Amino acid sequence: MKAYSDLELLSLFRSRESEVVERKRSIADRSAIRRTICAFANDLANRGKPGVIFIGLNDDGSCADLRIDDELLRILAHMRTDANILPFPSISVETKVFDGCEVVVLIVQPSASAPVSYQGRIWVKVGPTCQLATPEEERRLAEKGRISAMAFDQRPIDVAVEELDLDHIKQTYLPAAICDEILAQNQRSFEQQLHSLRLLVGNRPTRGALLAFGRDPQHRLPGAYVQFLRIAGTELGDPVTTQIALKGRLRDILHRIDDILKANILVRTDIASGATEVRRPDYPREALQQIAWNAVMHRSYDDQSNAPVRIYWYADRIEIRNPGGLVAPVSPGNIGTGVTSYRNPLVAELMLHMGFAQRFGFGLPLARRKLRENGNPPLEFDFSHDNVVATIRPSP
Repeated sequence: MKAYSDLELLSLFRSRESEVVERKRSIADRSAIRRTICAFANDLANRGKPGVIFIGLNDDGSCADLRIDDELLRILAHMRTDANILPFPSISVETKVFDGCEVVVLIVQPSASAPVSYQGRIWVKVGPTCQLATPEEERRLAEKGRISAMAFDQRPIDVAVEELDLDHIKQTYLPAAICDEILAQNQRSFEQQLHSLRLLVGNRPTRGALLAFGRDPQHRLPGAYVQFLRIAGTELGDPVTTQIALKGRLRDILHRIDDILKANILVRTDIASGATEVRRPDYPREALQQIAWNAVMHRSYDDQSNAPVRIYWYADRIEIRNPGGLVAPVSPGNIGTGVTSYRNPLVAELMLHMGFAQRFGFGLPLARRKLRENGNPPLEFDFSHDNVVATIRPSP
């Protein structure tokens, strides 16, 4: 990751606004800051240099005497993963003092996954201004993104576009992924829209597009399913009472996971502990849901592994196992604390637009809270280089 020295930052601080420099008096207009982050990440001019936002400067370059505290820095840092800007930008936030003026320096790295959008709109820097990208500029950004290194789910797969359900994408996914105003004014072709959403590279679908919209995703990606076992005992060798392979498109698999969880949760009624009866499930559905969806989002889908996500429901616990180890900076010590990293950024984005993720990085904290509120023991994890296993135990 490229960085500026303090001397280079001082030079930028003293310079005018440009394709790599912008000034903000405060963080009052957070949408404007997010637009600028988006534009710097897109790096339309292809300078390969980070963009810098100096917060605490007036438009004329004079010091705004901004009060900088931890809350302000937290708000800015959270812009990286609050799901407004997709794919996630790479930013750093720090305070500096230049010419006696204390400012926040927000540095945005050029993205390797262009085009980057803010709430469905693609912004670019044209001189010192932020502007909506034209269709031709979007094409250039998509081309640049293809040349850059891609995550596995963003890489093309050697199948015809016709293997995707294009009508479903047009009628269901585009309205969810692109705001109504942009869709109404959009003069791009359907193919250009697919490229801007990272569903096509050249004339081939990406693996993420095949997972979400393929007519038969498992034909090309045989491990992309979920195996559910209900086991009448505490060991894997005990009798299996239910065995289901959840296959199909991403949305179908996620919905079927939810149906199976609801069908297997036992709700107990306590009429002895108080004046009114209390109904308590052995497992809170929302916690199981978040953990299972998280496994689908973060699993390894690469060609070397045909292993599915596994949900094994034992008599005394549930184990949810997903192939693929942790991705830095997530570690055994910080998993579930809001630290985020994505092996499959396109799958994460697809799940967000489909309604299976509200805010990135909040699934496991929510699951832990629901378990605690229901009286379940704490969530347990076991890690190896090629597997993550989450163990959930029932409430007493």
